[in-house]
Amino acid sequence: MKKLILIALAITFTLGSCNQKQRYTQQSPEIESYKKSFAAYENQNWEELASYYADTAKILNNVTMENAQTVAQMINTNKEDAALFTNVKYDPKTIEYEMVVTDNGETWVNFWGHWVGTLKANNKTYIIPASFTAQFIDGKIVREDGYWDNSKLAIDMLKLQDTTAQKTVTP
Repeated sequence: MKKLILIALAITFTLGSCNQKQRYTQQSPEIESYKKSFAAYENQNWEELASYYADTAKILNNVTMENAQTVAQMINTNKEDAALFTNVKYDPKTIEYEMVVTDNGETWVNFWGHWVGTLKANNKTYIIPASFTAQFIDGKIVREDGYWDNSKLAIDMLKLQDTTAQKTVTP
């Protein structure tokens, strides 16, 4: 009798684990979509970039939900930034992707990599580690959180602004 109970429990656990959805992976359609969105960003193909996001997506790049951007606002910010830089890309040697399914059944794709860009105003190349996490629903990004520290770039831009202002002041 004990053997029958143990066999029944073993079968139950085996069948239960076979029906569980994979919760972590580094290969998925969502990851492939996210890779394409980063390629569109690097190529400044703004229309294609927008196509990976739901119309109602919230973009939280270094901000909280109260200051989230729409996709259109994110695209405009990216266009403004692109005008300041050359050679914008993510260093392929530093890029990692993973997808997780949370306990609540949400699908998130995480990205880590080093953003590289040369500021036109001083011809200095900046390398900024960045991480993003994007929630996907029905193949579209509905929320994206991005985090990076651009303080060195901001300080240099302020110095450039001060230098420019001093040059325009006449004695």
